[in-house]
Amino acid sequence: MVFESLADKLQQTFKKLRGKGKLSESDVAEALKEVRMALLEADVNFKVVKDLVAKIKERAIGQEVLESLTPAQHVVKIVNEELTNLMGGTQSRIAIASRPPTVIMLVGLQGAGKTTTAGKLANLLKRQGKRPLMVAADVYRPAAIKQLEVLGEQLEIPIFTMGQDNPVNIAKKAVDQALMMARDIVIIDTAGRLHINEELMNELKSIKQTVKPHEILLVVDAMTGQDAVNVAESFNNDLGIDGIILTKLDGDARGGAALSIKAVTGQPIKFAGMGEKLDALEQFHPDRMASRILGMGDVLSLIEKAESTINLEKAQEMQKKLRKEEFTLDDFLEQIEQVRKLGPLDQILGMLPGMGKLKGLQGLDIDNKEVKHIIAIIHSMTAKERRDPAIINGSRRKRIAIGSGTRVQDVNRLLKQFVEAKKMMKRLKDMQKSGKKPSFKLPFMQ
Repeated sequence: MVFESLADKLQQTFKKLRGKGKLSESDVAEALKEVRMALLEADVNFKVVKDLVAKIKERAIGQEVLESLTPAQHVVKIVNEELTNLMGGTQSRIAIASRPPTVIMLVGLQGAGKTTTAGKLANLLKRQGKRPLMVAADVYRPAAIKQLEVLGEQLEIPIFTMGQDNPVNIAKKAVDQALMMARDIVIIDTAGRLHINEELMNELKSIKQTVKPHEILLVVDAMTGQDAVNVAESFNNDLGIDGIILTKLDGDARGGAALSIKAVTGQPIKFAGMGEKLDALEQFHPDRMASRILGMGDVLSLIEKAESTINLEKAQEMQKKLRKEEFTLDDFLEQIEQVRKLGPLDQILGMLPGMGKLKGLQGLDIDNKEVKHIIAIIHSMTAKERRDPAIINGSRRKRIAIGSGTRVQDVNRLLKQFVEAKKMMKRLKDMQKSGKKPSFKLPFMQ
């Protein structure tokens, strides 16, 4: 999970502060020492850490904080605000041209995930009602053009290619083609190199001069930490960039690049890659990310994710079935699939205030392997068994276990979970009828 290591350490630090009725300057100094160490261990640039801690200290030792009835909350609020400012303060959007097409040029080194990001960005903009055209201008990397064509097919988005022609010529002709096709966004997938060199920069400068892009977005791999920051600084100095797309942010438990890059380059993070799927690109919100780091959750992003992935008609159908008590294992499977679309469960928990700490507690299994087992078990049942699990006797359970590559105990556990889910839904329905508020607690909360 993104920032997992940093988040755990910061939350432990502030937990100690909450145990104190009043704070002294030494309490604040000790806490900030731990914050400094946590940030450095998260691979945040040391100059950035020094400046950030100095700003927090200046605000945190004021009389208003030290004399407050809830000083720890004040300190957390200050850290939250300073982390938000560090990452850009407010969300930075793509500059859409007043006269289409808007030309977006993706740049970066090889291996950062430029081509896949081109597909993700095109998909995101398409979902927002835009009509993107992707341009295959990486003529050096083997199979780069083919990769973009495959992505275009999957997303039903057109690709402009001229084979191994000159990249500058390709970019120019692509913009002309977009006008003819009434495409309002042009995404140019440029070539990268294993490292920054004069040849690469000259080519990118020529494309920039020729097509005059409205946005030059640098794609960098978040998992390379400070190397990503150094690459961003070099590209910005040599080429001039308008923003950054961090890929593989979901796989970086430290998050140093995300916290350093804006302060070092002056350019904002505009998008973050949060997974391998083509819908796993998120607009970057500094305030929401700071809240996640401090365990305050990110409910707004979770709502947006749910709205974009959950089928409203199916949800309404499910509601009707629940009212009529017709909930079957097929419906149970459908619910699991809908939740899976939201992403890994540990990411979802991280978006709920205070829920990140529940990871690893007994009774809360967030292992994706078990979810796959549940799906395999239900798929191994007959249609009749899925409609009426009561008929699943010992011999049927053995057959289902063999068919799904699991154990009979796994089948038993799933059937028990299904019965419990139905009971909970019935209780919710009964409470709705009586006008009472539901007050369920998870086993480890009792």
